[in-house]
This record gives sequence, structure tokens and C-alpha cells, in this order.
Amino acid sequence: MSSRAAVPGLPSPYPIGELLPALFADDDFAQRFTAGLDTVLAPVFATLDSLPAYFRPDLAPADFLDWLASWVAVEVDPAWPLEVRRAVVGRAVELHRWRGTRRGLAERLRLVLGAGVEIVDGGGASWSTAAGAAPPPASSGEVLVRVWPLRPGPAEELDEDRVLSVVRAGCPVHLICRVEILPGPPGPPGPSGRAEG
Repeated sequence: MSSRAAVPGLPSPYPIGELLPALFADDDFAQRFTAGLDTVLAPVFATLDSLPAYFRPDLAPADFLDWLASWVAVEVDPAWPLEVRRAVVGRAVELHRWRGTRRGLAERLRLVLGAGVEIVDGGGASWSTAAGAAPPPASSGEVLVRVWPLRPGPAEELDEDRVLSVVRAGCPVHLICRVEILPGPPGPPGPSGRAEG
């Protein structure tokens, strides 16, 4: 049921007229009056009977899903398809666990955009294998995020604004995230170590 408002013709599972004392069983006015109350109460009973489904992201009504997302501290974009919003809310705990990591960003991009992802990170640690050697240069603090559509065709092109929005939400604030949108998966690494293609 997608609405908790009045539903025309929805029968009440507990008609009030049947619960009245026998004296009112044949009273036409009492039966019509309680039937009007049944019409008002039937959606309430239907909602209460299916209440556990409201707390399952895969079954919750669309308007309740946004409220459910706020309970698990997940921001969902109303422009996302309903199935994507359901999946993000359903995997909220897992996504929170990996937030700010390479894996978390890749999972979110795959889940929300259906995109292939390659993340090139300079790393946050540096060392030298030779004693007394000068340390290597510090990491640039830049992360390169390459994304491409998993399904070919113009209808499946990735929207740059949507990609940037997801990357901004998942990239740690102390890093600079650079995004490249590719037409397909990057080629194998060339002699320089960079992907060719």
C-alpha cells in the first residue's frame, strides 16, 4: 500500500457494526453510522497490519523511504530511481562502515550510478628501503577517480554532475578528488605505468 490516506472501497478487517451489542445488530442507523467509521479506520488498520514492511527498504512506500533514509543517516537524491534509493538505504550500515575509503567510494559509485570504477590513490605513507636515504616526495593528496558506464549506448552515458555529487559525498575532505569520465574501461597499463586507451 503506497498511501496511508483514505482508500475507496477498502474493507475494514474489524467492522465496528459487528462488535456492537445485539440490540444494535438490526438497527439500520447504527450500522450505517459505524460503516462510515469503518471507512475512516480501514486505512489505519491496514497500515498497522503491515507496519513491519514500512521498516524494510525493499518494501517501504516511496514517501516513507525518504524518512527511513534519515533514520539511518543516508542522503538520497530524489532524482535517483526508486530501486537505487531502496538499495542505498538497505546497505546504509555497510556504506557507513566503508565511508571515506577507496572501497566505500567505489561501492557507492557502482550502486548509485551503475558505473565501473577505478580509483588511483597516491597513498598516505612513504618510506625508503635504504638506510639514511632521503625520503621520497610527499603524496600529492590527489585521488583520481575514473568511471565508465557498465552498459554501452548513449542512453547509459554518465551525467557529470551526478558523478561529481557522488564523489564529493564519498571522498574525504582532506583529499583532492579528480574525476575522469571514460567511454569504457581503461586499457591495460602501458610502459609508463599509466593506463592506455
